[in-house]
Amino acid sequence: MNRTKTIRALLVDDHAVFRESVVRALRVEPDLEVDHCASIGEAIRMVTSSAYDIVLLDHDLGTERASQFLPACLQAGYNGRVLIVTAWISENEGRRLLRHGVHGIFLKESPLDDLVTAIRLVSGGGQWIDQRFTATPVEVDDNASGVHFNERQRKVLRFVLEGLSNKEIAWRLSISESYVKAILQSLFQKTGVRTRGQLVRVALEQYEDQL
Repeated sequence: MNRTKTIRALLVDDHAVFRESVVRALRVEPDLEVDHCASIGEAIRMVTSSAYDIVLLDHDLGTERASQFLPACLQAGYNGRVLIVTAWISENEGRRLLRHGVHGIFLKESPLDDLVTAIRLVSGGGQWIDQRFTATPVEVDDNASGVHFNERQRKVLRFVLEGLSNKEIAWRLSISESYVKAILQSLFQKTGVRTRGQLVRVALEQYEDQL
């Protein structure tokens, strides 16, 4: 009698409710064995001591990022598959992760059945790119596709990273608040983000050399 191969997966996510509920749901599937942890350090210890076919890795782990896991897992000897499971990721960062060895990007807003399909596909050697995420594993410039900020944009971005409001930034730079908003919109467009929080994250991940 043919038996379905069991897929051993490790879910790495710092949100306990999400992590525990997803693991509970995935374990219903007869071909999935799923463990979970909350940090990259825990994940490295687990992939070192046990054999996993696939790691389901959140992009944003609080103070840690998915990009930190990739070199560490290789050094630890893990040669399995990696699927990013995230609420949001910029296209540039997604491309960067794909170039550096992840095998797919899955958005958390998608149905659980799709996640099961993605796990089976990726663990079997395929690739899963969510249709709402347009990144493909093509060669891109390491400096975020050649994006550069002018001096005014850099100053505003630095103040945003410090947590200053638009009004405070306007006072610091002796410009109008509406001008600050216009500069922020130009930063959003250049980096492909929609919120200040996303701008902060992308700036620290991809444009640190320009800050």
